[in-house]
Amino acid sequence: MKLVIGLGNPGRQYENTRHNVGFKVIDKLSEELAIPLDRQKFNGIYGIGHISGEKVILLKPLTYMNLSGECIRPLMDFYDISTEEIVVIYDDLDLPTGKIRLRSKGSAGGHNGIKSMILHLGTQEFNRIRVGIDRPINGMKITDYVLGTFTQEDMEGINEAINYSAKACEDWLQKNFVQVMNEYN
Repeated sequence: MKLVIGLGNPGRQYENTRHNVGFKVIDKLSEELAIPLDRQKFNGIYGIGHISGEKVILLKPLTYMNLSGECIRPLMDFYDISTEEIVVIYDDLDLPTGKIRLRSKGSAGGHNGIKSMILHLGTQEFNRIRVGIDRPINGMKITDYVLGTFTQEDMEGINEAINYSAKACEDWLQKNFVQVMNEYN
């Protein structure tokens, strides 16, 4: 069984913000893999499907970014999913807009959603896809920046990164994460 998690914030006001890039990848995967997000439990919305004989869960925590682990841990426990069987997709200020980076472990790097996951999972060793959103300029506060929307010129790169991230997740369903990491980094 594989669990693909997209981090973001629930609610219409956050729908197109930089912080919700993980949700966008889950939406893309839901469409591409024909796995509807039709279940709500564990403070999240998710869908279950089967791809090439493998059970796949797509998850969007509805706890808000800073409490993401509060949704993820109970779902993993309920379905008996190990940390080796998950991948989490989230925004990253330290990558240029539209670039992606795959890693199999690492620190939170200041990302509160990942901090919550590390706290609730008890480990930093889980697969991740970081989607670059760049850093704010002109002294803008980080919070205002990540909760802001992409500029028109950033949209092409972000849409490409969403598609590329979704494709990496699809490849992970057939290969081990290290192989996928080597192909996409």
